[in-house]
Amino acid sequence: MNSIIKAENLFFSYPGDEDNKPVRALNGVSFEIEEGSFTAILGHNGSGKSTLAKLMCMINMPESGKLWVMGKEMTSDDVTDSDILSARREVGMVFQNPDNQIVATIVEEDVAFGCENLGLPPSEIRARVDKALSDVGMSKYARHPATDLSGGQKQRVAIAGVIAMKRRCIIFDESTAMLDPMGRREVMSIIQKLNKEEGITVILITHHMNEAARADRIIVMNEGRIIGDGSPREIFGDPERMWEADLDVPQTTELLYKLKKAGLDLPIDVFDVNTTAVKIAAEIRKKISERG
Repeated sequence: MNSIIKAENLFFSYPGDEDNKPVRALNGVSFEIEEGSFTAILGHNGSGKSTLAKLMCMINMPESGKLWVMGKEMTSDDVTDSDILSARREVGMVFQNPDNQIVATIVEEDVAFGCENLGLPPSEIRARVDKALSDVGMSKYARHPATDLSGGQKQRVAIAGVIAMKRRCIIFDESTAMLDPMGRREVMSIIQKLNKEEGITVILITHHMNEAARADRIIVMNEGRIIGDGSPREIFGDPERMWEADLDVPQTTELLYKLKKAGLDLPIDVFDVNTTAVKIAAEIRKKISERG
């Protein structure tokens, strides 16, 4: 598969405060994101996750290192403003607070805003808006005031705006953090649908380990570095390493790990609640049978 984003030895620092000492946010980060993949990025606050997201969609540029988007090096000396604009049209971002992303008073007008900035003809904008709202289950709210929506609905509208612009990669920067459990489930369902059915590359930055477990791949960051990179089973299969990095694991993983330490023969790389319950029940029945 082709890589949609590739980074090589990225460094980035923010300006310092009173003593003017720069604050290092990324410290030699290298990775590659394959087109059509679903990657989750984990890390505690200050680990560099959001900084990395801003570099991937070129809100910021690295101070050193190399960054490719859609096969074009964005950090080369000959890159043009047109190249950067073209790359930004391929990689979109949905932010944490949905209220900060709504720019129009009516839902369909908000979804159309990005398309209008692209200079698309009205008929094309109409078709894209209708499809995007349908994709996120918000068609019946097309003429509703955006201010009347719930947090989860607003986030779905924000996602629709990115979909309407036909981004090939969408970065979700803690986009479920401010939502209630139902809103998180709604948004995660849409994210998975975009990836599996539409083939959109998804990069999910999250603090919710159960969300990360749905990805194909997890990148773990700490102090501006990548300290883990693998499948959910590989990453969460070593809970103690995650805890040492001040990170959690899915609740099912923690439960199974503790039961395994207590002597039950259980796998710990199971993330579905129902499957976990079945495996625990089967092991308990086995223990009871062995004791006669």
